[in-house]
Amino acid sequence: MNVRSLPHKLLLPWLVAGTAWLCAAHAFAADPFPSKPVKILVGFSPGGSNDVVARLIAPKLAEGLGAQVLVDNRPGAGGNIAVSAMLTAPADGHTLLMCTTGTLSIQPHVLKSMPFDPEKDIVPVTQVTNAPYMLMVNSTLPVTSVKELVAYAKQKPGELNFASSGTATGGHLAGEMLKTRAGIDIVHVAYKGTGQAMTDLLAGQVSMIFDQPVSSMQYARSGKLRALAVASSRRLAAFPDIPTVTEAGIPDFEPVTWAGICAARNTPPAVVERIQREVARVLATPEIAKRLAADGLEPVGSTPEQFRAFLAADKRKWGRVVKDADVKAE
Repeated sequence: MNVRSLPHKLLLPWLVAGTAWLCAAHAFAADPFPSKPVKILVGFSPGGSNDVVARLIAPKLAEGLGAQVLVDNRPGAGGNIAVSAMLTAPADGHTLLMCTTGTLSIQPHVLKSMPFDPEKDIVPVTQVTNAPYMLMVNSTLPVTSVKELVAYAKQKPGELNFASSGTATGGHLAGEMLKTRAGIDIVHVAYKGTGQAMTDLLAGQVSMIFDQPVSSMQYARSGKLRALAVASSRRLAAFPDIPTVTEAGIPDFEPVTWAGICAARNTPPAVVERIQREVARVLATPEIAKRLAADGLEPVGSTPEQFRAFLAADKRKWGRVVKDADVKAE
């Protein structure tokens, strides 16, 4: 039958049916996102700052995406175990990574060979938070300021130690910066996450830690830890009584860290943009913004392009820190 020869009244149903079939076929081929629960991989143990932030935004993100959002902790290897888990999953946006300063900005300068290419294998989605580290000490340590800590460490070289969530993480390098710039001999103790490090710090097994306020200030407020200083150019609005390290006489001490959402290579651009929009929306809600600010964190919500540019600059910055501290992979 020649369709062109049909009257317009008979041709119309054919056109409608054909259009509907094409739309249905396109929708089927597009694999709508999300079609199942979305997983955010955190490369450190529960209780750390990145874990706390991920669990804070997950419920609101789930509301916007219309799908369950799960937080899955994969600690170890400075976050690289979580990276590997994301890269072996389908690149469809359902498996995301809570990417961090240590994993993407520091480790490329420390490891002889990376198990992945940070620039080719990782897709920046959005920077979630920006935050300076806080210098915390066990409350039994007889110091109440950075100056007193430095003096105490010089009296007892090699006896004090500091914890971090892993080798070549931002907290580790912050401690190395203090060590070299203050001229003190303190020993680094690496853990598989901030939660484990905090447990030993509270028990007095380690002396101090550079950590984000979100995972440690509760202990300072309860008196179990003592906050000596914030590693920033200015005091935090949420903690105005805590001085900066610079105020203690160590200039330009600003090892600011960050957390973001990343996806695997080949993730569809439309999916990346959708996730970025939803995360930015969550960060802009008064409830979340207020909670982050109270914990000393700055919400960001940048675009993928902005985040990529930020990563390039941040990688250069930490490269200089690694060189100055002469940090080597263990």
